[in-house]
Amino acid sequence: MGKGTVCWPIRDMAHVPVLSSRPMRGFTWRAKQRHRPGLEVMASTGRTHGFESLEEMRLLVALDFLRASEVLSQPFRLDFEHTGGQAWHIPDFLAVIDGGMWLLDVRPMELIKEEDALTFAAAREVAAACGWRYSVIAGWRPHVWSVLDHLSSRRRPARDLLGIRDQLLTAIGGQQEWVMPFCELADSTSVPSVGRAHIVRLLWQRELGVDLGSPLRDSSLIWAV
Repeated sequence: MGKGTVCWPIRDMAHVPVLSSRPMRGFTWRAKQRHRPGLEVMASTGRTHGFESLEEMRLLVALDFLRASEVLSQPFRLDFEHTGGQAWHIPDFLAVIDGGMWLLDVRPMELIKEEDALTFAAAREVAAACGWRYSVIAGWRPHVWSVLDHLSSRRRPARDLLGIRDQLLTAIGGQQEWVMPFCELADSTSVPSVGRAHIVRLLWQRELGVDLGSPLRDSSLIWAV
């Protein structure tokens, strides 16, 4: 916590002010390193968050889309005993989403080893004891990340001098099932090229919806949320 180190038993973790702690490791850069660390700006928290790989960076973008109100990188170190001896593990992220806590680890499926499964199981038990959710992000379904990456390009606030947002919501609200193809919705605005950019922004802001499991194209069905 802060600049010091504090040890807590697992039974008390649910009452520990974990979100006031600092990352257990620093995010450093050096020549010829095999992983790709960096800092990701999240619109939902209004600040930067450290990551140690491109897979972790992708998760931060997804958490931003989910409107996580807080994200802490490497929130704590878990020391535990098992049948083979002792081990420790530092989870990758602790996120607050809709008021609930979500403990997260990131490891591509092909890189998960037997010892990783052991530490992930220990982290899951800690999360369960605290009433948190726990997940291991081992990969993405086809097209989900590419669509999220495109949507995130419009996540920063922008002025709507032409009133395109109201035009889009009025157009899709006038449909019986509140669903329109992407290109048709864009063409319903006074400036279709600008309308396309605003559709992407409204998708990011969750005022419009789309199927993340398919590529985003002109024929993609857009609906009002």
